[in-house]
Amino acid sequence: MTDTAGTADTATDNPQGLRIGTAPDSWGVWFPDHPRQVPWERFLDEAQQAGYHWIELGPYGYLPTDPHQLEDELGKRDLELSAGTVFTGFHKGDEQWRLAWDQAVRVAGLAHALGAKHIVVIPDMWRSEATGEALEPRTLTPEQWDKLAKAHDRLGKALLEEYGVRQEFHSHADSHIGTYREVERLLELTDPQYLNLCLDTGHFAYYGGDNLKMIKAHPERIGYLHLKQVDPDYRFEVHKNDIPWSHAAGDVMVEPPAGIPDFAPIIEAVSAIDPRTFAIVEQDMPGVDIEIPLGIATRTRQHIFGCTPLTRVR
Repeated sequence: MTDTAGTADTATDNPQGLRIGTAPDSWGVWFPDHPRQVPWERFLDEAQQAGYHWIELGPYGYLPTDPHQLEDELGKRDLELSAGTVFTGFHKGDEQWRLAWDQAVRVAGLAHALGAKHIVVIPDMWRSEATGEALEPRTLTPEQWDKLAKAHDRLGKALLEEYGVRQEFHSHADSHIGTYREVERLLELTDPQYLNLCLDTGHFAYYGGDNLKMIKAHPERIGYLHLKQVDPDYRFEVHKNDIPWSHAAGDVMVEPPAGIPDFAPIIEAVSAIDPRTFAIVEQDMPGVDIEIPLGIATRTRQHIFGCTPLTRVR
């Protein structure tokens, strides 16, 4: 860890603050293996160098999947795991359960072995990440909403009972659940014992969602945070011109504090609910030059710790 990072940590670590971490996504990692992505060893080295203690697993298979090896690699760098990630498409039909559960067994098993208590669950997108073409309608039918909600309750129950981890649902750009009303509808249809939110501040604001309004309306459903900012002007160009999320991600999600929302009031509002909550920096930068992320990750951490005292490394 650099001297600058160490000084900031000593000055601002607050037991009543949220636990600030980072994720492979902040290094442009979207796939288990890709020739343009930063090697996993370098990601771990740089996450530590940037001043973080908590990290996410990222796409399963990017970091070592052997729990003993991963525990050793994290331990050497004074890192810990906060969560893993699973992708679901429950609205498509009953056959989606097996696809999701096969992922969950691997991800939750590894996360549990490393002491993590959360699984971030991201819904399938209606548009192809590769080509941008529409694969299905943008909105769900009442029957699809019902299938989706029931399956997420089933998933959350199984994750909790079998692995002791909690499902944190992540609304997402170009998915069926992105706007304030869509997220709120999901909350109304699901059991808070089994589904709460990974409130991604950038993805929620991408569709005009008011993060503070959601936190105040549903404080008991905020289980986890992803900290991210969106360009408040360019997002409207993306929507107007129907630019696919996967094509716009690196431009519309910007380095803090250049975008919205402001982090301080969100961190402070969630800290008042539960200061044990994780707030993980997740900067969408697909295909980024591998020399760039370390500087952004370091500056972002310094910005977060400088904008509110209700933050901590551990």
